[in-house]
Amino acid sequence: MIDYDKILTEKVKNLKPSGIRKFFDIVTEIKGAISLGVGEPDFITPWSMRNEAIKSIQKGYTQYTSNSGIPKLRELISEYIEYTQKISYCPKDEILVTVGASEAIDLSLRAMLNPGDEVLVPDPSYVSYVPCIELNNAKAVPIKCTADNGFILTPDALKAAITPKSKVLILPYPNNPTGGIMTKQQLEQIAPVILKHNLVVVSDEIYSDLTYEGKHCSIATLKDMKERTILINGFSKSFAMTGWRLGFMCAPKELIAGIKKIHQYTIMCAPTASQYAAIAALKEGLEDDFNSVTLMREEYNKRRRFLLSRLNDMGLDCFEPKGAFYVFPSVKTTGLDGDEFSLKLLEKQKVAVVPGSAFGESGKNFVRISYAYSIKAIDEALDRIEKFLNEIK
Repeated sequence: MIDYDKILTEKVKNLKPSGIRKFFDIVTEIKGAISLGVGEPDFITPWSMRNEAIKSIQKGYTQYTSNSGIPKLRELISEYIEYTQKISYCPKDEILVTVGASEAIDLSLRAMLNPGDEVLVPDPSYVSYVPCIELNNAKAVPIKCTADNGFILTPDALKAAITPKSKVLILPYPNNPTGGIMTKQQLEQIAPVILKHNLVVVSDEIYSDLTYEGKHCSIATLKDMKERTILINGFSKSFAMTGWRLGFMCAPKELIAGIKKIHQYTIMCAPTASQYAAIAALKEGLEDDFNSVTLMREEYNKRRRFLLSRLNDMGLDCFEPKGAFYVFPSVKTTGLDGDEFSLKLLEKQKVAVVPGSAFGESGKNFVRISYAYSIKAIDEALDRIEKFLNEIK
């Protein structure tokens, strides 16, 4: 009899399962449950992109591509970033196509971290950052962000967290789970701190096209920041291509060269058909000013306003999110923390939300609610949440 407990590493055994997936798995087993938990667009990938993937398969384009990605796709990514952010990256050696933004995050950290290095992470943030850091034998240093200041990273909070071992700052804006964004002025306030302490920034901008007030600003656009920033983005959120698993990173060629070596040995290349679909997405977007993205963003904005209004009317204190597709209400006034609230809501009213603790200690009195669902589903879920709140008064 094999003792598998002795085979798995201590690090893997101690790794907590994703708090998001935990609730997703539970809700699939409950008849009549409504889930507002998963951060996945409810839109179908536009036909032009699906059709391009089909055509690529029909033509027999089923081999590996270049490790870095199809050259035409990298050219279009360069044009896309120039168009949306006014930053120039060379398609040849400053762009790497990855299997989702998740691979880009993992590769970036693996390429830069030595045992004992510290990575600064705004808290609350996306669930994958801390495990990826810890799997690289580095230390995640959470920086508490609060609703009072829009969950932004302040220069004072950043300064207080820095030690001689600090090497990387993860900058996750627009933010999952809070919907917080950072303006150009706010980024300019933390940039001098980053420069002074010689930090490298991993800027996760997967929700960059889903900003509802003003336009997203990348920290890479600021003076002296491009050379120390790995800009990460992808097609999952803006183009409703979650299952296609396609992302990319833009960075100085010296960093891309090192990161690509890991990519070569572990992944080889991103899925070929997905890359052809992405070519169609960017070609079409650059021709029509990304009309499909605009329409999607407008629909999300309607849901955002509707959800925010209903939650506040119920008495749940909810910071106004200005990006992504989540709201992050505090449930402290109910006398329950986020975990208790989520479990009882699922048990009594069959509505699944994600406890804020899944995203860090700072989220323990919050829950994340996604509005990547139809208005009808959101409305029904909110009716049930209101009944639940009345029950526990």
